[in-house]
Amino acid sequence: MAKILIVEDNMEIHQMEVDLLTKSGYETVSAFSGTEALLRCEIEDFDLIILDLMLPGLAGDEVLKKIREEKRTMILCVTAVDSIESKVRLMKLGADDYLVKPFHYDEFLVRVEVLLRRAGISSEQKDADVTSKELTFRDISIDPESHEVYCSGHAVDLTRKEFEILELFVRYPQKVFTKENIFETVWGEDYFPDDNSVNVHVSNIRKKLAAAGGADDYIKTVWGIGFKLSEENA
Repeated sequence: MAKILIVEDNMEIHQMEVDLLTKSGYETVSAFSGTEALLRCEIEDFDLIILDLMLPGLAGDEVLKKIREEKRTMILCVTAVDSIESKVRLMKLGADDYLVKPFHYDEFLVRVEVLLRRAGISSEQKDADVTSKELTFRDISIDPESHEVYCSGHAVDLTRKEFEILELFVRYPQKVFTKENIFETVWGEDYFPDDNSVNVHVSNIRKKLAAAGGADDYIKTVWGIGFKLSEENA
């Protein structure tokens, strides 16, 4: 089970993050100031740190710099500033990713999973009760533990990457995934815009679901953005 430090002084946001991560099978530890975060990092090891930048006392960017002097723990910075300059500055300071407030729950969880994958912690290492729960969407059912997929009652033979893409979609059925989201989550590597792997794999998933007796509209292309699941007859 991945262990995540949440550094956030806003109680409502902090509790929301705790609830989302706990329900997703992660262990969470809380810190409400920069000083407390540094103390936690001295006495405990974490797989990921979620670091708000607007903190009382020691600012988040200072906390980031001090952590980077000692540790290579994955760090997801949360900020209210959405600009290229801000992103570049955070990356230079040592952030692995950043998320702009306000953010969608699904995007938050996907970014957490991406960073944990980069750290070598796969979804299989989450709590067994969470990962083994059957997932369903329309007439598709997925067993994350056995990697079995059924559509309209028929088995669907997917490759590992195809399975992980479909599982990602079904876990977050309301989210629009960019190709970058999908590639970095499933492949665990940085995405290059001219890479056609995501398109090819999504096309194969569509064909295999249709061949199993299902419809051909489970995955919708959102032009200029990426892909999402499509509700029946939508």
